[in-house]
Amino acid sequence: MALSRRRFLAASAVGGAAAVVGVPEAAADEVRVVGAGDSEYLPLTLRGYNRRFAARPEQIYVPTSAEQVRVAVGRAASRLAVRSGGHCFEDFVDSAHTRSIIDLGQMNQVRWDEAHRAFSVDAGAELGAVYEALNRRWGVTIPAGICLGVGMGGHVSGGGYGPLSRRLGLVADYLYGVEVVTVDAQGTAEVVVATKDGPDADLWWAHTGGGGGNFGVATRFLLRAPQSDGADPATALPKPPGTMLHSRVVLPMMSEAAFVRLLGNYLAFFERHSTPGNRFAGLYAPLSFRTVGTGFAQLLVLLDADSGDARSQFDEFLGAVLDGVDAVPVVQPVAQLSYADTVAQVYYPKGPLPPRVKVKAAYLRRAYSEDQLRVFYRYLTDLAVLGETEVEFLPFGGAVNAVEPDATAIPARNSFAQMLVHTAWRLPEGDEQHLRWARALFGEVYAATGGVPVPNADNGGSYVNYPDPDLADPRWNTSGVPWHRFYYGANYPKLLRIKQNWDPRGVFQHALSIGRPDW
Repeated sequence: MALSRRRFLAASAVGGAAAVVGVPEAAADEVRVVGAGDSEYLPLTLRGYNRRFAARPEQIYVPTSAEQVRVAVGRAASRLAVRSGGHCFEDFVDSAHTRSIIDLGQMNQVRWDEAHRAFSVDAGAELGAVYEALNRRWGVTIPAGICLGVGMGGHVSGGGYGPLSRRLGLVADYLYGVEVVTVDAQGTAEVVVATKDGPDADLWWAHTGGGGGNFGVATRFLLRAPQSDGADPATALPKPPGTMLHSRVVLPMMSEAAFVRLLGNYLAFFERHSTPGNRFAGLYAPLSFRTVGTGFAQLLVLLDADSGDARSQFDEFLGAVLDGVDAVPVVQPVAQLSYADTVAQVYYPKGPLPPRVKVKAAYLRRAYSEDQLRVFYRYLTDLAVLGETEVEFLPFGGAVNAVEPDATAIPARNSFAQMLVHTAWRLPEGDEQHLRWARALFGEVYAATGGVPVPNADNGGSYVNYPDPDLADPRWNTSGVPWHRFYYGANYPKLLRIKQNWDPRGVFQHALSIGRPDW
């Protein structure tokens, strides 16, 4: 059933952004609160992915409904943060300044919403559980990420992509509506359901790539394919592939020439096959390079096997990537599994012990030059940085590029790949060394554009779900281009207006909030 707007007065916050004013005590008691002395407190504070950051909030709210989130927003002090799956790479939640956390982990339901004729998926649901529920109960899926422990809250709000995106598009392309707890200019918190075709469509649009934690607390998403009227749940979202091929290719340490050839072949292949509906739209093959170990290069190949020539596609792709590479690959036998078994056995499970992390990322509109590829090789073979560091290249494009850049808040609709520097280590003593390595690598790759991937004919900016506050720091971004251009492009002015309309008091803030200063 659609929710009407509900207003209340909440207790004013101390310092920082203005918060909401007084809520009746009886209502406040409805939401569970965990404090520093409770047994759940430490596990809840350690749910984040990046051990570089830790929050010690005064209280953690654990709601089970949008109404309880509304109450929690009212009771929380300023410097409020919201956690869904906990996979944010930066300190947007786990900051030393965070005073209250609203943890959505208990809000994890997947159901059919008859009123909106769409799937209702709670923001705290993890991707693995969403895939399982959608496929098992209705035989449908969404083109979301390969990491099963990621929460829907940040993933969808940032656009969301994964192994099926080259054929089906972004998760944001299937967002019909969003339920959000917002705070207005009078300090009144309310639950709003904004749909694509409703009166609050601007708030819906902002959640199609505007990033989590900007406009309010997203509590659930309404998902439906753009071409569907929602009359039948079995056709309201895409069918997954019946079966998928998969294999892994591992290459040992190689010469610079072999590295340049391998990565050059890989990027050239996906640059050639980046248009919507291309023959290889069902292929997803992330290529990663580790800084240590015998498996220097690892290629995971996932391929929709419903087409009649899936095996020949696999052979053609592998032949193109390995052509002229003077290194002996170890190729895992090609296996064919159902979609459900592929997700369960091949997609990435949730890791038990998060590392300390720094990420830097960029979209590619054209393949890197040989000089840029040599920069990657030099840094990846630098034995001063070991740990769990890797550089990963991720196929993009295909159906993603069939949508206009302003149709959703995410503007990256003409790139063919993403590059992700995932610097990871375990001990605080390694912080300076690893941060310096990541920044130096990135800065040298993009030396021609001020150390950052300035959007142009070659670069497509960056992905907001791989946030990097360095883009807002003139020490690392010397291009003169403001940080928001990398994430939002020409969509930023509209997002800023929506932010000012729906969060006029600036309650929802983090290191890369919409509306923060350019520098």
